[in-house]
Amino acid sequence: MVAHAVAHLRHSQPARPAHPLKPMGIALVSAIEDARVERLLCRDFPGLHGWFATSLAPMPDSLDLRFAALAARMDRILLLHDAQDDNHWVNKARRLFDETVSRAGLEDYSAFRSIASILANDLGQMRVRFEPHGYTVPARWRDDNSYLWDFDEAEVPPEEAIALQQPNTRSPPSKSASEDVMTSPEATVEMNLRSYSYPEWDRKLERLRPDWCTVIEKMPTWQGLPVTHAQASANREYVAPLALPRHLDRKRRLRRQPEGDDIDLNAAVEVLIDRRLQLRPDPRIFMRAGKGPRSSSVLVLLDLSESTNDTDTGHASLLDLEKQAALLLAASNARGTCRIAVHGFSSNTRAEVYYYRLLEFGRPLDAPARAMIGAVRGRYSTRMGAALRHAASLLQTEPRGQRALLLVTDGAPSDIDVHDPAYLIEDARQAVSEAREAGVRTACIAVDNSADAYVRRIFGWRNYCITDNPRSLLSRLAHMIANLTKV
Repeated sequence: MVAHAVAHLRHSQPARPAHPLKPMGIALVSAIEDARVERLLCRDFPGLHGWFATSLAPMPDSLDLRFAALAARMDRILLLHDAQDDNHWVNKARRLFDETVSRAGLEDYSAFRSIASILANDLGQMRVRFEPHGYTVPARWRDDNSYLWDFDEAEVPPEEAIALQQPNTRSPPSKSASEDVMTSPEATVEMNLRSYSYPEWDRKLERLRPDWCTVIEKMPTWQGLPVTHAQASANREYVAPLALPRHLDRKRRLRRQPEGDDIDLNAAVEVLIDRRLQLRPDPRIFMRAGKGPRSSSVLVLLDLSESTNDTDTGHASLLDLEKQAALLLAASNARGTCRIAVHGFSSNTRAEVYYYRLLEFGRPLDAPARAMIGAVRGRYSTRMGAALRHAASLLQTEPRGQRALLLVTDGAPSDIDVHDPAYLIEDARQAVSEAREAGVRTACIAVDNSADAYVRRIFGWRNYCITDNPRSLLSRLAHMIANLTKV
């Protein structure tokens, strides 16, 4: 502890202004500064390195992706030159640190501060939460770094600035009561219904990792959600109803027909009996193929990731068009030609694959169902394999007949805890293969003009269509459903 304090006294500039930084940024800049000054002190006094190395905290769990665990792993890999870590963010921290040492030397404080800015931005993209009130510096010999910062110039006191970063902290009162309802966190809390565990395919090990992903069924909330301009424009625009196919069941046989392709034995026996009784026989002694509708169940699975919120100038987002397509699909199925369900998914690492059952099989498109579809929001990432497995398992409970799963997405599968772009593609391909073996036909509509490589790899030939125009989504839906439900 004394050696660390000496390192700051010799090599750190005290009382730097803290107001440009958020709490997570302050914590990261402090951690990088701790590593910098300790390395400078060990350069001048090499024997001190062993003190720091033997006092390191135990290695955190490799599956722990919270800020404190990542910071502890970063401390370890920056202090021990031979340390190894399998986390992309931790390895990036060491690479940036070593490159800065080679380029600018250990004395350039501003160069190392820019490293912290890059790493903090990455944690924001990874949606790692920082909880200032419960955070302590992982290394036991290090202090709270209050020596480094001056909070006097901050626009708000540090405690208040930290509190405003908390995800569950109430926002300051707004000018309008209606605006306060829309922005209050309580109005956007989603309810968890139940959780399921599913395996995931590891392409390097070439085997399934059992119980690797957790699918959480959730119920979206529509209380206080504002209606965007794009949504309002999409709702005002008239779109013709979808023309869903009506396939005939050729296995059904109609008996006692005046003409047909086979003899109805029961009717033929009755004709012989009538002749012996000298009665006039019924001439309808044939049977033919029936024309009744065939039983089929189609589950439309919508990609609800953050990228579906993107809009072109003057146009609605893909998410708005997905909602509109879901409503029109359910309305067009009012005649009951087939059983249709509309579900959606997004993911926030393998531990949180969110699944929304927006419209169930056989349920009418009533006001609550419309509200459910309209309330869902685009967030997080696209862990496709887990969602496909869960959707296929739900289809297994449907009545015997044609069972089909249609995915609507705008990009390749991805998630923040996976850095190999082929990993989730291969997992989704394995999930489609499992669904096919279980009797579920799968297909995909990709609103992405560069999707050819990954959708063909996942779904196979003829089981997908690609469009670069989100406005064509409605017509593509009807076409793909027709292909999925035909014999």
